[in-house]
Amino acid sequence: MRAIAALFALWFVSAFVSGAETPPRLKYVVIISRHGVRAPTWNADRLHEYSSAPWPNFGVPPGNLTAHGRTLMKLMGTYYAEWLSREQLVNRNDCGVAARVHIWADTDERTLESAKALAGGMLPDCQVPVHSEAAGTTDPLFDPIAAGVAVPDNAKAVRALRDRLDGEYAALMNTHRPAFDTLQQILVGDGHAPKMVLSGTSVDVSAGAKSVELSGPFSTASTLSENLLLEYANGFRDRELGWGRLDSARLLQVLELHAAYADLLRRTPYLARLRGSNLLSHVLDSMTQAVTAAPIPGALGTAGDALLVVSGHDTNLSNISGMLGLTWSIPGYPRDDTPPGGALIFSLWTGPDGPFVRTEYVVQTLEQMREATPLSMTRPPARVEVTIPGCATKNPSSTCSWDGFARAVRAAIDSNATSYSGAPRSLR
Repeated sequence: MRAIAALFALWFVSAFVSGAETPPRLKYVVIISRHGVRAPTWNADRLHEYSSAPWPNFGVPPGNLTAHGRTLMKLMGTYYAEWLSREQLVNRNDCGVAARVHIWADTDERTLESAKALAGGMLPDCQVPVHSEAAGTTDPLFDPIAAGVAVPDNAKAVRALRDRLDGEYAALMNTHRPAFDTLQQILVGDGHAPKMVLSGTSVDVSAGAKSVELSGPFSTASTLSENLLLEYANGFRDRELGWGRLDSARLLQVLELHAAYADLLRRTPYLARLRGSNLLSHVLDSMTQAVTAAPIPGALGTAGDALLVVSGHDTNLSNISGMLGLTWSIPGYPRDDTPPGGALIFSLWTGPDGPFVRTEYVVQTLEQMREATPLSMTRPPARVEVTIPGCATKNPSSTCSWDGFARAVRAAIDSNATSYSGAPRSLR
Protein backbone atom coordinates (compact mmCIF):
# COMPACT_ATOMS: atom_id res chain seq x y z
CA MET A 1 0.00 0.00 0.00
CA ARG A 2 2.84 2.37 0.88
CA ALA A 3 4.40 1.72 -2.54
CA ILE A 4 1.08 2.39 -4.27
CA ALA A 5 0.59 5.57 -2.23
CA ALA A 6 4.11 6.74 -3.09
CA LEU A 7 3.54 6.06 -6.77
CA PHE A 8 0.23 7.93 -6.66
CA ALA A 9 1.86 10.92 -4.94
CA LEU A 10 4.63 10.95 -7.54
CA TRP A 11 2.07 10.81 -10.36
CA PHE A 12 0.02 13.62 -8.81
CA VAL A 13 3.01 15.93 -8.41
CA SER A 14 4.23 15.16 -11.93
CA ALA A 15 0.79 15.81 -13.37
CA PHE A 16 0.51 19.10 -11.47
CA VAL A 17 3.94 20.30 -12.57
CA SER A 18 3.43 19.30 -16.19
CA GLY A 19 0.00 20.94 -16.22
CA ALA A 20 1.16 24.16 -14.66
CA GLU A 21 0.79 27.15 -16.97
CA THR A 22 3.92 28.93 -18.11
CA PRO A 23 3.78 32.58 -17.04
CA PRO A 24 3.02 34.97 -19.93
CA ARG A 25 6.07 36.53 -21.54
CA LEU A 26 6.23 40.09 -22.86
CA LYS A 27 7.25 40.08 -26.51
CA TYR A 28 6.69 43.57 -27.92
CA VAL A 29 5.42 46.96 -26.77
CA VAL A 30 3.99 49.97 -28.58
CA ILE A 31 4.01 53.27 -26.67
CA ILE A 32 2.02 56.03 -28.38
CA SER A 33 3.02 59.09 -26.38
CA ARG A 34 2.02 62.71 -26.33
CA HIS A 35 4.95 65.12 -26.21
CA GLY A 36 5.97 66.62 -22.87
CA VAL A 37 5.10 69.95 -21.28
CA ARG A 38 5.48 72.75 -23.83
CA ALA A 39 5.05 76.49 -24.02
CA PRO A 40 1.67 77.75 -25.31
CA THR A 41 1.42 77.72 -29.09
CA TRP A 42 -0.03 81.25 -29.14
CA ASN A 43 2.44 84.13 -28.91
CA ALA A 44 2.46 86.51 -25.93
CA ASP A 45 0.41 89.25 -27.64
CA ARG A 46 -2.38 86.86 -28.63
CA LEU A 47 -2.50 85.32 -25.16
CA HIS A 48 -2.65 88.74 -23.51
CA GLU A 49 -5.79 89.59 -25.48
CA TYR A 50 -7.73 87.35 -23.07
CA SER A 51 -6.01 88.23 -19.78
CA SER A 52 -5.71 91.33 -17.63
CA ALA A 53 -1.95 90.79 -17.17
CA PRO A 54 0.82 89.10 -19.22
CA TRP A 55 1.28 85.33 -19.12
CA PRO A 56 4.49 83.88 -17.61
CA ASN A 57 7.56 83.30 -19.73
CA PHE A 58 8.10 79.58 -20.39
CA GLY A 59 11.68 80.23 -21.51
CA VAL A 60 11.28 78.73 -25.00
CA PRO A 61 9.58 79.76 -28.27
CA PRO A 62 5.82 79.13 -28.62
CA GLY A 63 4.99 75.43 -28.85
CA ASN A 64 8.47 74.18 -27.89
CA LEU A 65 9.26 71.67 -25.15
CA THR A 66 10.25 73.38 -21.91
CA ALA A 67 13.30 72.45 -19.83
CA HIS A 68 10.94 71.10 -17.16
CA GLY A 69 9.06 69.15 -19.83
CA ARG A 70 12.32 67.56 -21.00
CA THR A 71 13.07 66.44 -17.43
CA LEU A 72 9.60 64.90 -17.11
CA MET A 73 10.00 62.91 -20.32
CA LYS A 74 13.33 61.55 -19.11
CA LEU A 75 11.64 60.44 -15.89
CA MET A 76 9.00 58.63 -17.95
CA GLY A 77 11.75 56.97 -19.97
CA THR A 78 13.43 55.79 -16.77
CA TYR A 79 10.15 54.31 -15.57
CA TYR A 80 9.51 52.54 -18.88
CA ALA A 81 13.02 51.07 -18.78
CA GLU A 82 12.52 49.69 -15.27
CA TRP A 83 9.19 48.13 -16.26
CA LEU A 84 10.58 46.61 -19.47
CA SER A 85 13.68 45.37 -17.65
CA ARG A 86 11.53 43.66 -15.05
CA GLU A 87 9.68 41.92 -17.87
CA GLN A 88 13.05 40.97 -19.42
CA LEU A 89 12.31 42.79 -22.66
CA VAL A 90 14.82 45.66 -22.44
CA ASN A 91 17.99 45.82 -20.36
CA ARG A 92 18.86 49.48 -19.92
CA ASN A 93 22.47 48.52 -19.11
CA ASP A 94 22.93 46.78 -22.46
CA CYS A 95 23.32 49.16 -25.40
CA GLY A 96 22.90 46.24 -27.76
CA VAL A 97 19.16 46.49 -27.11
CA ALA A 98 19.09 49.94 -28.77
CA ALA A 99 19.00 48.18 -32.14
CA ARG A 100 15.65 46.65 -31.12
CA VAL A 101 14.10 49.98 -30.12
CA HIS A 102 12.41 51.99 -32.87
CA ILE A 103 11.35 55.57 -32.14
CA TRP A 104 9.27 57.59 -34.58
CA ALA A 105 8.44 61.25 -33.91
CA ASP A 106 6.47 63.98 -35.62
CA THR A 107 8.53 66.81 -37.06
CA ASP A 108 7.64 69.45 -34.44
CA GLU A 109 10.42 70.46 -32.06
CA ARG A 110 8.37 69.33 -29.05
CA THR A 111 7.75 65.84 -30.42
CA LEU A 112 11.34 65.33 -31.56
CA GLU A 113 12.81 66.58 -28.29
CA SER A 114 10.33 64.57 -26.23
CA ALA A 115 11.35 61.44 -28.11
CA LYS A 116 15.03 62.17 -27.47
CA ALA A 117 14.34 62.76 -23.78
CA LEU A 118 12.41 59.49 -23.50
CA ALA A 119 15.27 57.65 -25.17
CA GLY A 120 17.75 59.32 -22.84
CA GLY A 121 15.77 58.17 -19.83
CA MET A 122 15.41 54.63 -21.14
CA LEU A 123 18.97 54.04 -22.31
CA PRO A 124 21.03 56.94 -20.92
CA ASP A 125 24.43 55.61 -22.01
CA CYS A 126 23.38 54.46 -25.48
CA GLN A 127 22.80 56.00 -28.88
CA VAL A 128 19.15 55.52 -29.80
CA PRO A 129 18.19 57.13 -33.13
CA VAL A 130 14.93 59.08 -33.38
CA HIS A 131 13.34 58.69 -36.80
CA SER A 132 11.09 61.28 -38.43
CA GLU A 133 10.10 62.87 -41.69
CA ALA A 134 12.31 65.66 -43.02
CA ALA A 135 12.13 68.96 -41.17
CA GLY A 136 9.45 71.27 -42.51
CA THR A 137 7.35 68.47 -44.01
CA THR A 138 4.01 67.06 -42.92
CA ASP A 139 4.05 63.52 -41.58
CA PRO A 140 0.91 61.63 -42.71
CA LEU A 141 1.04 59.45 -39.61
CA PHE A 142 0.19 62.43 -37.41
CA ASP A 143 -1.75 64.73 -39.77
CA PRO A 144 -3.11 62.69 -42.68
CA ILE A 145 -5.47 65.46 -43.80
CA ALA A 146 -2.72 68.05 -44.27
CA ALA A 147 -0.58 65.37 -45.93
CA GLY A 148 -3.34 64.55 -48.43
CA VAL A 149 -3.69 60.93 -47.31
CA ALA A 150 -7.14 61.40 -45.79
CA VAL A 151 -9.67 63.49 -47.74
CA PRO A 152 -12.56 64.65 -45.56
CA ASP A 153 -16.16 64.75 -46.66
CA ASN A 154 -16.96 68.11 -45.07
CA ALA A 155 -20.71 67.64 -45.24
CA LYS A 156 -20.40 64.25 -43.54
CA ALA A 157 -18.08 65.70 -40.92
CA VAL A 158 -20.55 68.47 -40.10
CA ARG A 159 -23.42 65.97 -39.86
CA ALA A 160 -21.40 63.69 -37.59
CA LEU A 161 -20.69 66.48 -35.12
CA ARG A 162 -24.23 67.88 -35.27
CA ASP A 163 -25.62 64.40 -34.64
CA ARG A 164 -23.50 64.11 -31.50
CA LEU A 165 -24.74 67.47 -30.27
CA ASP A 166 -28.30 66.56 -31.31
CA GLY A 167 -29.14 70.25 -31.52
CA GLU A 168 -28.53 70.76 -27.80
CA TYR A 169 -26.20 73.73 -28.23
CA ALA A 170 -27.77 75.74 -25.42
CA ALA A 171 -27.59 72.74 -23.09
CA LEU A 172 -23.89 72.35 -23.89
CA MET A 173 -23.24 75.94 -22.84
CA ASN A 174 -25.39 75.69 -19.72
CA THR A 175 -23.64 72.51 -18.58
CA HIS A 176 -20.23 74.14 -18.74
CA ARG A 177 -21.17 77.70 -17.78
CA PRO A 178 -19.63 77.44 -14.26
CA ALA A 179 -16.31 76.35 -15.80
CA PHE A 180 -16.44 79.29 -18.23
CA ASP A 181 -17.10 81.68 -15.35
CA THR A 182 -14.16 80.26 -13.37
CA LEU A 183 -11.86 80.50 -16.39
CA GLN A 184 -12.87 84.11 -16.96
CA GLN A 185 -12.22 84.98 -13.32
CA ILE A 186 -8.77 83.38 -13.43
CA LEU A 187 -7.92 85.29 -16.60
CA VAL A 188 -8.95 88.78 -15.50
CA GLY A 189 -9.61 88.75 -11.73
CA ASP A 190 -10.96 92.22 -10.92
CA GLY A 191 -9.43 93.69 -14.07
CA HIS A 192 -10.31 93.73 -17.76
CA ALA A 193 -9.04 92.12 -20.96
CA PRO A 194 -9.38 93.23 -24.59
CA LYS A 195 -11.39 90.07 -25.32
CA MET A 196 -13.73 87.98 -23.19
CA VAL A 197 -13.89 84.20 -23.55
CA LEU A 198 -17.68 84.37 -23.53
CA SER A 199 -17.97 87.35 -25.87
CA GLY A 200 -19.79 85.09 -28.31
CA THR A 201 -21.94 82.50 -26.53
CA SER A 202 -23.62 80.88 -29.52
CA VAL A 203 -22.39 77.46 -30.60
CA ASP A 204 -22.64 76.04 -34.10
CA VAL A 205 -20.96 73.51 -36.38
CA SER A 206 -19.53 74.42 -39.76
CA ALA A 207 -17.05 73.17 -42.34
CA GLY A 208 -13.52 74.47 -41.79
CA ALA A 209 -9.90 74.08 -42.74
CA LYS A 210 -9.64 70.79 -40.82
CA SER A 211 -12.98 69.43 -42.13
CA VAL A 212 -15.20 70.76 -39.33
CA GLU A 213 -15.16 73.52 -36.72
CA LEU A 214 -17.14 74.27 -33.57
CA SER A 215 -17.82 77.98 -33.54
CA GLY A 216 -18.30 79.87 -30.32
CA PRO A 217 -16.22 80.02 -27.13
CA PHE A 218 -15.23 76.35 -26.76
CA SER A 219 -12.19 76.44 -29.03
CA THR A 220 -10.70 79.48 -27.26
CA ALA A 221 -11.57 78.13 -23.81
CA SER A 222 -10.01 74.78 -24.67
CA THR A 223 -6.72 76.43 -25.60
CA LEU A 224 -6.62 78.76 -22.59
CA SER A 225 -7.52 76.08 -20.05
CA GLU A 226 -4.85 73.81 -21.53
CA ASN A 227 -2.35 76.66 -21.17
CA LEU A 228 -3.19 76.89 -17.46
CA LEU A 229 -2.50 73.15 -17.20
CA LEU A 230 0.89 73.77 -18.81
CA GLU A 231 1.65 76.44 -16.21
CA TYR A 232 0.76 74.08 -13.36
CA ALA A 233 2.65 71.11 -14.82
CA ASN A 234 5.68 73.29 -15.57
CA GLY A 235 6.03 74.11 -11.89
CA PHE A 236 5.14 77.80 -11.90
CA ARG A 237 4.43 79.27 -8.46
CA ASP A 238 2.72 82.22 -6.82
CA ARG A 239 1.63 84.95 -9.25
CA GLU A 240 3.18 83.13 -12.20
CA LEU A 241 0.57 80.41 -11.69
CA GLY A 242 -2.68 81.83 -13.01
CA TRP A 243 -1.79 85.29 -11.64
CA GLY A 244 -2.15 83.82 -8.14
CA ARG A 245 -5.74 82.75 -8.86
CA LEU A 246 -5.17 79.10 -9.82
CA ASP A 247 -5.03 75.92 -7.75
CA SER A 248 -5.54 72.23 -8.56
CA ALA A 249 -9.30 72.30 -7.85
CA ARG A 250 -9.95 75.29 -10.11
CA LEU A 251 -7.67 73.81 -12.75
CA LEU A 252 -9.68 70.57 -12.82
CA GLN A 253 -12.87 72.60 -13.22
CA VAL A 254 -11.67 74.65 -16.19
CA LEU A 255 -10.06 71.62 -17.84
CA GLU A 256 -13.54 70.23 -18.43
CA LEU A 257 -13.77 72.81 -21.24
CA HIS A 258 -10.70 71.37 -22.93
CA ALA A 259 -12.01 67.83 -22.40
CA ALA A 260 -15.44 68.65 -23.84
CA TYR A 261 -13.93 70.27 -26.92
CA ALA A 262 -11.49 67.39 -27.45
CA ASP A 263 -14.26 64.83 -27.06
CA LEU A 264 -16.39 66.48 -29.74
CA LEU A 265 -13.70 67.41 -32.27
CA ARG A 266 -11.34 64.44 -31.84
CA ARG A 267 -13.36 61.48 -30.58
CA THR A 268 -16.50 61.75 -32.70
CA PRO A 269 -16.24 58.46 -34.67
CA TYR A 270 -16.15 59.84 -38.23
CA LEU A 271 -13.62 62.53 -37.33
CA ALA A 272 -11.53 60.12 -35.27
CA ARG A 273 -11.37 57.54 -38.09
CA LEU A 274 -10.52 60.20 -40.65
CA ARG A 275 -7.57 61.49 -38.63
CA GLY A 276 -6.46 58.38 -36.77
CA SER A 277 -6.76 55.52 -39.27
CA ASN A 278 -3.37 56.01 -40.89
CA LEU A 279 -1.41 55.94 -37.63
CA LEU A 280 -3.41 53.06 -36.17
CA SER A 281 -3.06 51.00 -39.35
CA HIS A 282 0.74 51.23 -39.20
CA VAL A 283 0.70 50.42 -35.49
CA LEU A 284 -1.27 47.28 -36.32
CA ASP A 285 1.23 46.44 -39.09
CA SER A 286 4.07 46.82 -36.59
CA MET A 287 2.39 44.53 -34.07
CA THR A 288 1.58 41.99 -36.79
CA GLN A 289 5.25 42.00 -37.74
CA ALA A 290 6.13 41.22 -34.11
CA VAL A 291 3.65 38.33 -34.04
CA THR A 292 4.82 36.78 -37.30
CA ALA A 293 8.53 37.65 -36.89
CA ALA A 294 8.50 38.44 -40.62
CA PRO A 295 8.70 41.82 -42.40
CA ILE A 296 5.31 43.45 -42.95
CA PRO A 297 4.82 46.36 -45.39
CA GLY A 298 3.80 49.44 -43.44
CA ALA A 299 5.40 48.39 -40.16
CA LEU A 300 7.46 50.92 -38.24
CA GLY A 301 10.79 49.32 -37.46
CA THR A 302 11.98 45.84 -38.33
CA ALA A 303 11.08 42.26 -37.48
CA GLY A 304 12.71 41.37 -34.19
CA ASP A 305 12.20 44.78 -32.59
CA ALA A 306 11.18 44.80 -28.93
CA LEU A 307 9.79 48.30 -28.61
CA LEU A 308 8.11 50.94 -30.77
CA VAL A 309 7.74 54.47 -29.40
CA VAL A 310 5.58 56.94 -31.35
CA SER A 311 6.01 60.55 -30.20
CA GLY A 312 2.99 62.57 -31.26
CA HIS A 313 0.22 64.76 -29.95
CA ASP A 314 -2.89 64.71 -27.77
CA THR A 315 -4.93 64.76 -30.98
CA ASN A 316 -3.45 61.40 -32.01
CA LEU A 317 -4.29 59.81 -28.67
CA SER A 318 -7.84 61.18 -28.72
CA ASN A 319 -8.35 60.03 -32.33
CA ILE A 320 -7.24 56.46 -31.59
CA SER A 321 -9.25 56.26 -28.37
CA GLY A 322 -12.30 57.58 -30.22
CA MET A 323 -11.86 55.01 -33.00
CA LEU A 324 -11.59 52.09 -30.60
CA GLY A 325 -14.06 53.34 -27.99
CA LEU A 326 -11.37 53.51 -25.30
CA THR A 327 -12.05 55.37 -22.09
CA TRP A 328 -10.13 55.95 -18.84
CA SER A 329 -10.27 57.96 -15.67
CA ILE A 330 -7.24 59.37 -13.83
CA PRO A 331 -7.73 61.24 -10.50
CA GLY A 332 -7.03 64.95 -10.94
CA TYR A 333 -7.86 64.98 -14.67
CA PRO A 334 -11.11 65.03 -16.66
CA ARG A 335 -12.26 61.70 -18.05
CA ASP A 336 -10.33 60.62 -21.18
CA ASP A 337 -7.92 63.53 -20.82
CA THR A 338 -4.56 63.33 -22.60
CA PRO A 339 -2.08 65.43 -20.56
CA PRO A 340 1.54 66.01 -21.62
CA GLY A 341 3.67 62.87 -21.59
CA GLY A 342 0.66 60.55 -21.35
CA ALA A 343 0.63 57.43 -23.51
CA LEU A 344 -1.48 54.58 -24.79
CA ILE A 345 0.37 51.30 -24.42
CA PHE A 346 -0.35 48.19 -26.47
CA SER A 347 1.74 45.32 -25.11
CA LEU A 348 2.00 42.00 -26.94
CA TRP A 349 2.41 38.88 -24.79
CA THR A 350 2.79 35.18 -25.46
CA GLY A 351 0.97 32.68 -23.28
CA PRO A 352 -0.26 29.07 -23.25
CA ASP A 353 -3.25 29.98 -25.45
CA GLY A 354 -1.24 32.03 -27.93
CA PRO A 355 -0.44 35.73 -28.25
CA PHE A 356 -2.60 38.36 -26.58
CA VAL A 357 -2.61 42.13 -26.11
CA ARG A 358 -2.98 44.33 -23.05
CA THR A 359 -4.08 47.94 -23.43
CA GLU A 360 -3.24 50.59 -20.83
CA TYR A 361 -3.09 54.33 -20.42
CA VAL A 362 -0.21 55.81 -18.39
CA VAL A 363 0.51 59.40 -17.34
CA GLN A 364 2.23 61.27 -14.55
CA THR A 365 -0.14 62.77 -12.02
CA LEU A 366 -0.38 66.54 -11.90
CA GLU A 367 1.72 66.68 -8.75
CA GLN A 368 4.31 64.27 -10.18
CA MET A 369 4.68 66.61 -13.15
CA ARG A 370 4.69 69.76 -11.04
CA GLU A 371 7.35 68.44 -8.66
CA ALA A 372 9.32 66.39 -11.23
CA THR A 373 8.93 63.37 -8.97
CA PRO A 374 11.32 60.49 -9.79
CA LEU A 375 9.38 57.46 -11.04
CA SER A 376 9.91 53.76 -10.44
CA MET A 377 7.96 50.52 -10.13
CA THR A 378 7.45 51.32 -6.45
CA ARG A 379 6.54 54.96 -7.19
CA PRO A 380 4.89 54.72 -10.61
CA PRO A 381 2.91 57.19 -12.67
CA ALA A 382 -0.85 56.70 -12.88
CA ARG A 383 -1.47 53.57 -14.93
CA VAL A 384 -4.90 52.14 -15.74
CA GLU A 385 -6.17 49.19 -17.76
CA VAL A 386 -8.24 50.07 -20.81
CA THR A 387 -10.83 47.80 -22.41
CA ILE A 388 -11.46 47.65 -26.16
CA PRO A 389 -15.24 47.18 -26.59
CA GLY A 390 -16.12 44.15 -28.68
CA CYS A 391 -12.70 42.56 -28.33
CA ALA A 392 -12.51 38.95 -27.12
CA THR A 393 -11.31 39.43 -23.56
CA LYS A 394 -9.77 37.39 -20.80
CA ASN A 395 -9.12 38.42 -17.23
CA PRO A 396 -8.18 41.25 -16.70
CA SER A 397 -10.58 43.10 -18.97
CA SER A 398 -7.71 44.95 -20.64
CA THR A 399 -6.46 41.63 -22.07
CA CYS A 400 -7.53 40.67 -25.57
CA SER A 401 -6.54 37.71 -27.73
CA TRP A 402 -4.34 38.71 -30.63
CA ASP A 403 -6.99 37.65 -33.17
CA GLY A 404 -9.67 39.57 -31.29
CA PHE A 405 -7.45 42.64 -31.02
CA ALA A 406 -6.54 42.59 -34.71
CA ARG A 407 -10.21 42.21 -35.72
CA ALA A 408 -11.28 45.11 -33.50
CA VAL A 409 -8.56 47.38 -34.82
CA ARG A 410 -9.19 46.51 -38.47
CA ALA A 411 -12.90 47.17 -38.00
CA ALA A 412 -12.11 50.63 -36.63
CA ILE A 413 -9.76 51.66 -39.47
CA ASP A 414 -11.02 53.47 -42.55
CA SER A 415 -8.87 52.08 -45.35
CA ASN A 416 -9.67 55.14 -47.48
CA ALA A 417 -7.81 57.30 -44.94
CA THR A 418 -4.54 55.34 -44.92
CA SER A 419 -1.34 55.36 -46.98
CA TYR A 420 -1.73 51.72 -47.94
CA SER A 421 0.42 51.58 -51.01
CA GLY A 422 2.77 49.90 -48.56
CA ALA A 423 4.81 51.68 -45.93
CA PRO A 424 4.53 55.33 -44.90
CA ARG A 425 6.25 57.74 -47.25
CA SER A 426 9.34 57.84 -45.09
CA LEU A 427 9.78 54.06 -45.26
CA ARG A 428 9.30 53.55 -48.98
